Amino acid sequence: MESNTNDRELIITRTLNAPVELVWEAWTKPEHIANWWGPDGFTNTISKMDIRSGGEWDLVMHGPDGTDYKNKSIFREVIPLKMLVYEHITGPHFVATIIFEQQDEQTHLKWHMLFDTREQLIQVVKTFKADEGLKQNVEKLVVYLKGMGIQNIY
Repeated sequence: MESNTNDRELIITRTLNAPVELVWEAWTKPEHIANWWGPDGFTNTISKMDIRSGGEWDLVMHGPDGTDYKNKSIFREVIPLKMLVYEHITGPHFVATIIFEQQDEQTHLKWHMLFDTREQLIQVVKTFKADEGLKQNVEKLVVYLKGMGIQNIY
């Protein structure tokens, strides 16, 4: 029997004007993801990013007001150029699945976040504006990919 999780998930999809190899690199290399991760105004320090099943991802997001937000995740599934699944184990707890689908020279990205409860999702959206932050995160990725593409072409 399938359970309905619609009331406890955030999903964003976007077709990116970059090949899947470039998008994958932007997602899986600490020197790249640190430059675009998080909502507007945030910067990042990544101390560990072990892209393999069971690997840890430790980062601190530095808010524009000077607040540091420690984040720890464990990669649950890694299929190169196709899918990343990580479990965010510091609060709030969620599982994120990012699917990378090559479409000619573009990449269709689907980013799915599944929270434990509907109430937790509502709280995260109210407190941290997670829905808006997710949109900003993708916009920052789009801008970053444009810069990466130029560097890789020339």
